[in-house]
Amino acid sequence: MTLTVGYITLRNVRFHAFHGVLPQERGVGADFLLSLRVAYPIGRAIESDEVDDTLSYAALFDIAKREMAIPSQLLEHVAGRVVKAVAEAFPAVTAIDLELLKQNPPMGADCDGAGVEMHWER
Repeated sequence: MTLTVGYITLRNVRFHAFHGVLPQERGVGADFLLSLRVAYPIGRAIESDEVDDTLSYAALFDIAKREMAIPSQLLEHVAGRVVKAVAEAFPAVTAIDLELLKQNPPMGADCDGAGVEMHWER
């Protein structure tokens, strides 16, 4: 058996951030959920049991936290920055799936959230 690709995931990481088009969104902020699924060569980590052979989910969180702290009008812009930063930080990454949801968006709808999903491949 040859396992060539695995994934590191962060699911529904909660952030309070200041993204949005409306002044109130940028002033008061809103709650967001971010999920990442990052593909990378997992084989060495399986065999070695060494942290240096894996992709750190703590490092992924740090990247997401840093980018979420920069206010933007569009969720597409925030999500794109997260994807770019992960790809630049980890050259071995082969694909990234990201979902970013704004909870209780100001649009008069009763919903769990509204947001964007992205898929990136190297």
